[in-house]
Amino acid sequence: MVKLTITANEADQRLDRFLRKYLRRAPLSAIYRMIRKDVKLNGKRAAKDTMLRAGDELALYISEERIHELTAAPAHRHTAKKQFKVIYEDDDVLIVDKPRGLLTHGDSHEKKNTLANQVCGYLQEKGEYDPSREKTFTPSPVNRLDRNTTGLVIFGKNADALRKLTRLIKQRDGVDKYYLTIVCGKLDSPMALDEMLEKDHRRNISRVVSDASGSGTDAREAITFVEPVIAGKRFSLVEAKILTGRTHQIRLQLANAGFPLAGDSKYGNSRSNRYVRDTAGITTQLLHACRLVFADIDDMPSGLRGKTVESPLPPDFKKAEQLLVHERIDR
Repeated sequence: MVKLTITANEADQRLDRFLRKYLRRAPLSAIYRMIRKDVKLNGKRAAKDTMLRAGDELALYISEERIHELTAAPAHRHTAKKQFKVIYEDDDVLIVDKPRGLLTHGDSHEKKNTLANQVCGYLQEKGEYDPSREKTFTPSPVNRLDRNTTGLVIFGKNADALRKLTRLIKQRDGVDKYYLTIVCGKLDSPMALDEMLEKDHRRNISRVVSDASGSGTDAREAITFVEPVIAGKRFSLVEAKILTGRTHQIRLQLANAGFPLAGDSKYGNSRSNRYVRDTAGITTQLLHACRLVFADIDDMPSGLRGKTVESPLPPDFKKAEQLLVHERIDR
C-alpha cells in the first residue's frame, strides 16, 4: 500500500482526474478498476467524481514497484534558454512577454524549447517550483499565443491561481485581453465581429461558418471588437479586444471582414504580403498581445485585482508601423 497526502496544489480536482495525471502510464480502464478495488480516500471507498481536498489521505493498495512503473519518469530540470521577459510577478502569478517564433506549448515538432518549459526552468532556478515534490501540478499558461504572436502570457504559479484565472477567462468575466495589429486597408471605423468559427485540425486552419453549415461538433462562437488606432492610406494600426479565444480568431475574422493582417501567409493577401516583405522586411503577421485588464473582483488573485498590465511593441512591429501605417508617399 502507498499513502499520499493531498496538497493545496492537488486539491479541488476529481479523484479520477488526479489519478490519471499521477499514474500517467496507466490506461484509463486500469484507473477506473483501481478506483473500484484498490483505492481508499480517508479510509473509505470513493466515487470517481469525488472532489479532493487539501489534507485528504489517499491510500493506493498497489505495490511501490507498480506505482513506480505507472508514474512519470523522475522529474528533470528544465534547461531551455530563457527568451521571455518578466512583465509582472507575485507569489501566485507570473505574466511574461513572449517573443516571436516561440511556441507557448510543445507540439509534434518541438517539445523542449517552449515558453512553458522556459517558465518552469525560471521558477526552478528561483526555488519556487520543485517538480520532484509535485505529484500532478506544473506551472502552466492561462492563455495561449500562436508561435508568431508576441506579447503577454499569464502563468499560474500554483493550482489555486491557475484555476481561478482559467475559470475567469473561460467565463469571459474579469480579464480583458487587447491586441495590436497592422491590417491591409484603411480601417477607420470600429467593428464588432461575432461569428461561428470551425477549425480544420488536420490543416491547422479555421473558417467562418453559418450556424447551419458547420459540423456542429467544432463550430464555436468568436467575438472580437476592433478599434482603429491609425487609419493609414493602405495599412492601418488597429486594436482588437477578444471575448473568446478561438484558433486564429483575430486573423480570420479581420480577413473575413476585408482587412487581412499584413504579412499573414495563411489568411492574408499575397500581393499585400509581397509589398510588406519588400518594404518592411515582414514575412509573418504582426499581432501583439499588448494589454491585460484585470477586474477588481473577489475571484481574482489578490495581486491582480484592478490591475492593468502592458507590454511594449517589439522593435520589428514599431519599424513596420513607421514604414507602412505612417507612409506618406504612394508607390
